[in-house]
Amino acid sequence: MRGLMQNHPLLISSLIEHAAVAHPQAEIVSRTHEGGLVRHSYTDVARRARQLAGALLALGVTEGTRVGTMAWNGHRHIGLLYGVSGLGAVAHTINPRLFPEQLDHIINHAEDRALFFDLSFLPLIERLAPRLRSVRTFIALADRKDTPRSTALDLVCYEELIDSHDPGFEWPRLDECTAGAALPAGRSKT
Repeated sequence: MRGLMQNHPLLISSLIEHAAVAHPQAEIVSRTHEGGLVRHSYTDVARRARQLAGALLALGVTEGTRVGTMAWNGHRHIGLLYGVSGLGAVAHTINPRLFPEQLDHIINHAEDRALFFDLSFLPLIERLAPRLRSVRTFIALADRKDTPRSTALDLVCYEELIDSHDPGFEWPRLDECTAGAALPAGRSKT
């Protein structure tokens, strides 16, 4: 006999899609690095997360690929976490307060394929980049007008990256036990 429980997996992509349907106009307000306020609804976050997932696929990110993030809590980071995890990749949040030697060890050990970061971390990322063996793409969490030129990196602008992809991306049907995020460094897995 089968129980009368739901018959679909509990997925991170289901969470943001439910929020977009159940609370479409609820506001998420954040301040940008540049100082302005941004207001997004859950509908906006879900759309942008789907666009990011499509962009990640185009960059070669697939299920199980680790994607590093070094960012403060904000509108881009929330969409990033849903987009990465919804795709089946692993969102690897990186603590910027660690020493550079610890950071490059953590990023290399995780084998992060892409690294998303807030502009406030650009000088740190530029110093780390020559030692990051697995990172192929560096994405600045900014729009085009605020994405700086870097002499050390070929930066990808986050807003241009997601704007170039279809918001109709279909979330994959993953096993609900698929990893969505990596444990912070120094924490036990038990």
